[in-house]
Amino acid sequence: MSLAQFHYTSAPPGADGSGFRFTAVTPGMPESVLREAEQFIGYEPPRSAPPRPTDAELSSFPEAFSHSSLADGSRLLTRTVYTGADYSGRWGNFHAHAVHLPAGPELPGSALPITAWRSPQWATGTPDGGVPVPLEALPAPGRFDWDGPAGFATSRAPWLAVFFAGLRRLSEEESAPQIVLIERDSADVARWIALAVAVLPRESARRLTFTTYTRRPQQARQQIIGVLPDDGPAPAHDQRHLVLDCTAAGPGEPARQQPPQSEADHWAGIAAEVWLGGAPDLFKAAAALPGSPFDAGRLAVVALRSGIALGPGGRTAAADWVCAHPDALDDTELARLTEALSTPGTSRLPAESLALSRLFTALAGRAPRTVTAPLGGAVLTDAVRAAVPGAVLPRGSALTADLRQRLAAELAPELRTGITDSSQDVPRAVELLHIADILGLDCADLLDRTAGRLSHALINDPDGAYTPVVRTVLEDRFEFRAALLGELDSLAADDPPAVARLLARVPLSVAGVQTLPHLRMCAEAPAAPEAAGSDRVAVLHEVVRAGGVSLFADARVLRTAVRLVWGGGAMTAGEARLLLGATGSDPFRASGTWSDLVTAALDAPGDDPHSPDLARDVLRCFPDELNSRVRAALLLLEFARDLGEGAVDSGWANRAVALRAVAEPVEAGVLEQAFGAVARRLLSPDPPDGELYMLIDTGDPELIAAYGRAAREEAVRDRLRVTPAYVADCFSAWSARPRASRAWDETRTSLLDKVLRPVVRALPDADIAAVEEQLTRAGGGWVREFGDWNRPGALGRIGRRLSGRGRRPSVDGVRRGDVEPPRQGGRSA
Repeated sequence: MSLAQFHYTSAPPGADGSGFRFTAVTPGMPESVLREAEQFIGYEPPRSAPPRPTDAELSSFPEAFSHSSLADGSRLLTRTVYTGADYSGRWGNFHAHAVHLPAGPELPGSALPITAWRSPQWATGTPDGGVPVPLEALPAPGRFDWDGPAGFATSRAPWLAVFFAGLRRLSEEESAPQIVLIERDSADVARWIALAVAVLPRESARRLTFTTYTRRPQQARQQIIGVLPDDGPAPAHDQRHLVLDCTAAGPGEPARQQPPQSEADHWAGIAAEVWLGGAPDLFKAAAALPGSPFDAGRLAVVALRSGIALGPGGRTAAADWVCAHPDALDDTELARLTEALSTPGTSRLPAESLALSRLFTALAGRAPRTVTAPLGGAVLTDAVRAAVPGAVLPRGSALTADLRQRLAAELAPELRTGITDSSQDVPRAVELLHIADILGLDCADLLDRTAGRLSHALINDPDGAYTPVVRTVLEDRFEFRAALLGELDSLAADDPPAVARLLARVPLSVAGVQTLPHLRMCAEAPAAPEAAGSDRVAVLHEVVRAGGVSLFADARVLRTAVRLVWGGGAMTAGEARLLLGATGSDPFRASGTWSDLVTAALDAPGDDPHSPDLARDVLRCFPDELNSRVRAALLLLEFARDLGEGAVDSGWANRAVALRAVAEPVEAGVLEQAFGAVARRLLSPDPPDGELYMLIDTGDPELIAAYGRAAREEAVRDRLRVTPAYVADCFSAWSARPRASRAWDETRTSLLDKVLRPVVRALPDADIAAVEEQLTRAGGGWVREFGDWNRPGALGRIGRRLSGRGRRPSVDGVRRGDVEPPRQGGRSA
């Protein structure tokens, strides 16, 4: 079919009037199209143009060649030129020749609009008869140098990547900024558009709108706008436009450099490299591969396999694309690509190195070793030069023999230096040791040192030190695992809980390695001492059995077991007695854990029934290990035990005070045991004569206070309630030696008022009489003092009688459960 056209210029008066008007229109063209088209066909000469140009000067005026979208979906391809004076001699005339392109997926002849630039079919005047010459397709290409875009691209190298990034946004975003190209020649703008349509997908290239020249870029509606230097908008003040000033002199940076992209556009950068490499056909080759239209990876792949050098971003994109499409290339293409990606001497960023590692993993087993080996060599080289977190290292079998030998010779100095560099973290040293093993380098002399460093790192930071590489090395290299486990066994002997915590977090197998008793015990121990439950002694024996070494063969085993089961806490006195009885003293002495027995005895609470017996055992088993203070404290506990069993004849208070003086600072539980034993013995129904006076005479506030506490115990109160003779003994004892010391006066007065008086007031008359009778036999005026002390007021006596208190059986009628009263003639308490 014939394409509709029109011509527009200043013409003599006619049917449509005079001045600028449509002078030739294809019949049937809608009036709405003509009205809208007038917005695109105006022409203003350059600011610097001569007012009355000669014919030669007219030829240098810019051409406004545009491709515009119309409201109905159709498009308008227009070429407008300045013609000088019109029919009346007035200057400022121009001629526009336009072709109306119908809406549809393809243009007539499948040509792209830019190919019509400078076609000889564009008219510079109205055709004779006012009827456009029929046109079946786009105007045929003219004398434009279509073989020169590569050279033009080289001259515009500083702006290429920014231009292609903006072009991509125009294709993907409705609100993308228009691209304004500042050039001195409108033909150069046409060359930019030629670059653009070569890189764009066919549909995007077909719909790309542009104009090679305008004086008013702010009013232009096309996507790419060409302007002269005098008309370009300021880049910093116009967010609607991406302005590229390409008029800077020389090959350096542009005079009006664009702000950097917020995010690197790898596709744009690769497209620029392809044009600079003079290989625009690669865009078609890339389009034939799987992927999206602006997939940087597939474009990078065709560029690299064609010998075009790319930067880190392009190489990374290519590697990732092949990972996603491992079967898209044949072995020959893969070989060219992997060779380009693994070029020796290339400086790679961590992201690229990681991408090469992923690519090697994806191709391993799918492609021949000759194809993948260079990648493996590059991965290993990069891993030696810098840590690449997440990279999977190839095995030695993945490399060819020649490559492995070359890498070993090249990397050996760096590997040994890195392994021994204490400033590097330990997992990094282990990784380098692993690489040395892959390359067949002998670094056996570095195993023990590296294992020692790793053992401490695992203790301090298990999650940070137990990396995938460390796990791989431990699984693959028995010698290193054995060295590490040996180091951990030594650490376990010094700090068992720390190693036990490590083994609870990190799965370190001890299989296949001999001995390691401390490490095996740490593996057997509960995660926390509380997990041992109530029978921690039984758990200790289980832990020792797990170590596989007798306590007598290696005394440190006992120390390790104790630390594991009790952690930082202390064993109880009962547990300590059981352990000592089961193992004997030799393992405790040899391992130094005898001090744990001492601690268990001395730190036990004052009511612990086992601490006195444990103290006796410790004194008997470790006489040479105890210093004077500890010995005295243990003797205090043993004294409490003997006193409770009646094995001490006399001088209780003096002995307790004397031992306390040597045992200072004495533990509270020890003092409570010893002084409490003295006090309770003195408060028994039949204490020896004179012992209470010895206590009073010491004047020791703590011993006297212990006596006061014991006198307030319920056993004493019960005995007072049922035994009048005991009441008499306590009254005489607590009334003795007034003013002997302040401590004694305060204690005895409190006992008389707070303990004895409430009991006596509740006694029946018969019991009171029995108390008085006992005091009479004691002589010395005690009965009179008791009467004075117990004489209540009249109301108190009457009230007691009215309440019926005291009507209870006499002492002779003892009931079941009563405390047996003292024998006749009982001595004072």
